[in-house]
Amino acid sequence: MRRSTRARRSSGNARSKRVLAVVGTLAVFGGIVAVTQISSAQDQRRTTRAASASCVASSPGATAPGGQGSTTRTWQNGRWVRNHWGDGQMSAAECQQTNAGGAGAGAPTVACPDVKSKLPQVPDRARAEVDRNLALLESQIAEANRRLAAEGRNGGNFIDNAILRPLADKRTAILNRIATAIGRGGQRPQGLDELAQCALADNAQNGGDNGGGQNGGNNNGGNNNGGGGNDNGGNNGLEVLAKDCTDSRLAAHDGFQNGNRCVSTAFGEVAAAANNPSLLITQFPNRVRRNQPFTLGVTTKNLVRDRFLAAGQGGYYLESSLLNDQGLVRGHFHTACRMLGSTRQPPNPQDVPAFFVATEDGKGGGQPDDVLIQVPGLPDSGLAQCSVWAGDGSHRIPMMERANQTPAIDVVRIQVN
Repeated sequence: MRRSTRARRSSGNARSKRVLAVVGTLAVFGGIVAVTQISSAQDQRRTTRAASASCVASSPGATAPGGQGSTTRTWQNGRWVRNHWGDGQMSAAECQQTNAGGAGAGAPTVACPDVKSKLPQVPDRARAEVDRNLALLESQIAEANRRLAAEGRNGGNFIDNAILRPLADKRTAILNRIATAIGRGGQRPQGLDELAQCALADNAQNGGDNGGGQNGGNNNGGNNNGGGGNDNGGNNGLEVLAKDCTDSRLAAHDGFQNGNRCVSTAFGEVAAAANNPSLLITQFPNRVRRNQPFTLGVTTKNLVRDRFLAAGQGGYYLESSLLNDQGLVRGHFHTACRMLGSTRQPPNPQDVPAFFVATEDGKGGGQPDDVLIQVPGLPDSGLAQCSVWAGDGSHRIPMMERANQTPAIDVVRIQVN
């Protein structure tokens, strides 16, 4: 038993040394932190497949602006919007903090929309009652956090049914009381009930966001059977060079972001032409100052934004494309801004963009649906190219029924002074 313990400690020390051997260079540009790290890709794959307590260096550009978590939530239009910064992988520091202390670490907490900042001018006669109810909202959150700490390991269904839904009901009642109190001395505020829904904050290892479909059987050979059996009676008379990785000289792709690999994951389900995803950038500035925050408005159609396998955790090109019951693609969309050094020469494809985020909010569908992307600012003067494109659950641009359909992508250019 003692020899086994020493062996485990030795193995842990070896992994720690590999992580410490990573060279990290932080470049901070107006709230955007781009991380460039040099590591052994082979070590990264081995470490990530090991126990969850092993923390590996994140990919370049994988961290969020302002040092936020790798996944953040914002409250928009009555719903929580998840933004997976970079490739959705936790930084080594986040991972180490999450794993510190073993199984008890990373206890989930509740995140609720702020009510006080959404209230109109409160009449003097209603101030005491409103303050009393605002305090009750805070105490309800504290009680929910106590229950999560004690019972949160019972699973997502328990948390939804026993903690989050009852909390939303209690908040709805209090929000109605606040609206009534304000309405006695002025105009009753509308829409406060939209602030009742709460969610798990992102300090709990991103619980159901990134973990559900990335472990278990999805990282072994089960998804690597390619399409070799679908020969369709002789390749339709065409000379096909390859349909799987049988004869490839490249190593098999393993779900991580490495090139010179061969992907055998089946393409998956293709939507009908009328159901193919589409999107448009509907709001953007023509000109901004350096490091000035700005907003991009994005409208998607035929894209169900409910599927995101974190690329930095081995979910890249790992899962086949999937449609929901209405024949719509399940996935998310990406937003990136990069500076153009020239309008005559294409930019370097390997450069990390100044801004990147993948957005998954559980919404979207067959009708146009709006999302706001908050860009914290661009660090350099010049011409910025901001792009938005759809992705399936494993980050590929969704397939189209016909070759002459335009993929779900839009681009604008913004002058940065």
